[in-house]
Amino acid sequence: MATPRPHLFVDISAHGFGHLAQAAPVLNALAEHLPELRFTIRSGLPTGKLQARLATEFTHLAESSDFGYVMHDATRVDLAATALAYRSQHADWESRVAAEARLLAELQPDLVLSDVAYLPLAGAARAGIASVAMCSLNWAELFAYFFAGKHWATVIHRQMLTAYDSAACFLRLTPGMAMADLSRVRSIGPVAAVGSECRQALREQLCCASDERLVLIAFGGIDMQLPIAEWPPVAGVRWLVPQAWQLACPNASDFDPLDRPFTDILRSVDAVIAKPGYGTFTEAACNRTPVLYLRRQDWPEQDCLIEWLQTHAQCREIGAADLLAGHLDGALAALWQQAAPPTPVPSGADEAAAALLPWLTLAEDCG
Repeated sequence: MATPRPHLFVDISAHGFGHLAQAAPVLNALAEHLPELRFTIRSGLPTGKLQARLATEFTHLAESSDFGYVMHDATRVDLAATALAYRSQHADWESRVAAEARLLAELQPDLVLSDVAYLPLAGAARAGIASVAMCSLNWAELFAYFFAGKHWATVIHRQMLTAYDSAACFLRLTPGMAMADLSRVRSIGPVAAVGSECRQALREQLCCASDERLVLIAFGGIDMQLPIAEWPPVAGVRWLVPQAWQLACPNASDFDPLDRPFTDILRSVDAVIAKPGYGTFTEAACNRTPVLYLRRQDWPEQDCLIEWLQTHAQCREIGAADLLAGHLDGALAALWQQAAPPTPVPSGADEAAAALLPWLTLAEDCG
């Protein structure tokens, strides 16, 4: 009789691409340590996005168990819509947890890993399955920041905290929020994918001039299109933009048709323009790419991300008015004049894998 393969159920939030950027290096490290490990991944992200980041086979359940926050765009939260969504989700919370427990009992994973939905943690506890949470933030801390004091929020916040605290531990990534309200927090190092250098090949693909600099514009999975066609030209700079923008502009090129891993492109450009987000910030720093960043409106996670980036990368803030107007030449020049600090080591993926392996190797031994 064949020995059952150890099985990991992973829930990855589709609130942007940052949660995948956190989870993928950990899953790749696990697959390297335990090649027989079977992965079931639930996420609202497209299968192709998962495949682009993961170096292992997996079964994809194409649905979301959380929504995070309803966004106007990449930098602005729709608080009214978010409040309605949370109140709707928790109106029948017990039945949701029961349904989640039935699903997990049917799938029979040896461990549940969530980045960073709390429903699968509550379901796992109900089904008697071990679980671990991992992220630089948690929805309970953000919920309290935005909605504490609302008469309807107390019960919801308690249900969130109970779900998170039902996990065996919460792997808090560096940089990360304080998470003072959670009881089983374990801090680990940064998680980031390191790309392969393809600077020369990239420039040949784009037919760049010898002195042309490439600036990637990447706001993650929650888009925010910029009026680049109206910007004044910045001498010697070409913008790399998402193909979905359908931008016909002589000083801009789509990066999707380059058919290269995102981290390879990120490593090979001269700068990236982004909002504060865990994946972009840690990957830019670990790939030695300077960052021009636009602050998000009232997003509490960004302070710890910016503080970490200022220590570990060339970076500079740009105001919304200057970005929308394309007044970037001075900011870019100042950014490129900064001294590059020592490159941070993305040790978090191996640390997280080491923390998760005992549950999975125990399952293998018991098989």
